[in-house]
Amino acid sequence: MRRLCRNRRGTTTVEFALCAPILFLFTFASFEYSRVNSLRQTAENAVYEGCRRGIVPGATVADVQASTQLVLDSVFTRNSTIAVTPSVITEDTSEVTVDVTIPLDDNSWVFPNFFKGREVSSTLTLARERGLNSSVD
Repeated sequence: MRRLCRNRRGTTTVEFALCAPILFLFTFASFEYSRVNSLRQTAENAVYEGCRRGIVPGATVADVQASTQLVLDSVFTRNSTIAVTPSVITEDTSEVTVDVTIPLDDNSWVFPNFFKGREVSSTLTLARERGLNSSVD
């Protein structure tokens, strides 16, 4: 029996050497996929909040961008772009479109392997609300 124990001395080390890379791969992959899912949900929420701010009477493009950026800042995004269409919101504007793009290389919790060079983007268009003094034709 002692002879068998002596021959199995390095088995734990070999098993760890074989299993550890797989374990680390799954661990870091789950971190990266979780972050991408969080950024995707944040982008969708940011365009929704931005559009909601832009459709009320008296809203400006700066208000829309600030509302959108506030949501993006809640998950510490970096280098995201916000595009608001039209560039000037007037009383005659019928709808507001907000587009958000978040680069995944700059916003990963670990070194990006699975999503390197990709980005998350979301776009939403909402019809504007009419003021109290506007008429319906």
